[in-house]
Parts: sequence; C-alpha cells; structure tokens
Amino acid sequence: MPITNFNYSGKLYLIPTTLGTSNSFDVMPAMVKNIIGKIDHYIVENEKTARKSIKQVDPNKQQSSLKLNSLNKFTNPADLPSFLDPCKEGLDVGLLSEAGCPGVADPGAEVVKLAHQMGIQVVPLVGPSSILLALMGSGMNGQSFTFHGYLPIDKKERKHELKMLERISAERNQAQLFIETPYRNNQLLEDMKQILHPSTQLCIACDLTLPSEYIITKSISDWAKTKVDLHKRPTMFIIQKDI
Repeated sequence: MPITNFNYSGKLYLIPTTLGTSNSFDVMPAMVKNIIGKIDHYIVENEKTARKSIKQVDPNKQQSSLKLNSLNKFTNPADLPSFLDPCKEGLDVGLLSEAGCPGVADPGAEVVKLAHQMGIQVVPLVGPSSILLALMGSGMNGQSFTFHGYLPIDKKERKHELKMLERISAERNQAQLFIETPYRNNQLLEDMKQILHPSTQLCIACDLTLPSEYIITKSISDWAKTKVDLHKRPTMFIIQKDI
C-alpha cells in the first residue's frame, strides 16, 4: 500500500536538464516533458536559462504561465519556505538545475531538505548526471567513491589536496571525483601531471552527452605524453591509485 503521510497534496519535482546543447529528448525520458507540461511553479538558478530549458523540452508551454523563484547566492534563505507555498495549495513545484540533476552539486539541496521538513513529497526524475556518467565510463571503483566539488584555487593548497585524495584513494580503494572552473581545466591537468604518482589512474570525462564527448582513463605517466585541450569545456576528473 502506498505511503501517503504527507502534509500537502502538492509535490516537489526534481527536474533534470541537459549538460549542454544536446537535444533533451536524447538524454531524458518522456516523463520529464509530461511533468514540465503540467507544472507552472518553478524554483530555478537563472530565470533566462530556465525558460530556455523549459521551452526546449516543451515548446508548447506558455511562457506567460510560468511563475519562477530564483535560488542562487543572492537569495535570502528566509524566502525559501515561501517558494514551496504552492504545494500547500495542492499545486506541484518543479526544482530545475542549471545543468544535470537538482540537489547534486547544486544549491537545490536546501529546498529539498526544507520540503522534507514541511512534509512535502519529493519526486526525483531521471536525467543526466555528470558525476554518475563520468564514473560509469571511467572503469574506476563504482562501489566506493567520493565527489569533492571544486579543489582549492591556491596552488599550494591544491597540491596538498591532490596528494591527500591520492592517499585516501589508495588506502580505501576509492575513486575520487572533482571538478574545476572550465577555464582552469588545463592548469589543473598540468598540476596533476606534476604532483600525482605516475601510476595513479586519471579519468577525464569532458562534454558528457554532447557530440564532442571525451572519456579517457589512463595513468598519469601516459597523460604526461598526451595533448588534450580542456579549456572552457565542462569536465569531471577522477583519480584512483592502487594500493
């Protein structure tokens, strides 16, 4: 029997978006279009890109019917509960990420946490996740892994972090995932070539789901002999060192 102990009939749908300019129907199931077709209330990072994403998935959706609340670094945390007010009235709300899946390396996690506290049903929808796609394609340990987000900008701190992650990877037989601001990708790669052990495995997963997709895993020593331009290309890095 379904569990129905929620305080409100309105639901919070976690709606994925594409990771780039790929056709949304190539990477997302039809259910996403169906859900977007029936929801008018959204919580988004950027209104302009959110409207573009919604239009791409459902061209017939009336833009004038959309009611968007922005969730970004400028949002007052005290305003978040009001973003879920439609759920109290029996209306569904969509949480839309800028790229990939809401709540995963995404500020939307705060809204999801709040929905649980308020007794609002949370419904995650299937869509592309750069973290999972990169791990799937890496050949590294999918049983034990950690995503660290961005590494420190300071060169000394970044070096220390990379060596620490390499050590943890060896001790725990664990894949270590992280990202960088796209215009600093090439510098991060050069740092890894100089800092990490030659036998450490590095996966570079770039432009996931796009025609230019690039997923390669090999040792640091082999990467030292490889030329690849990652400048301004969304990239996931994964390292793993054998014991």
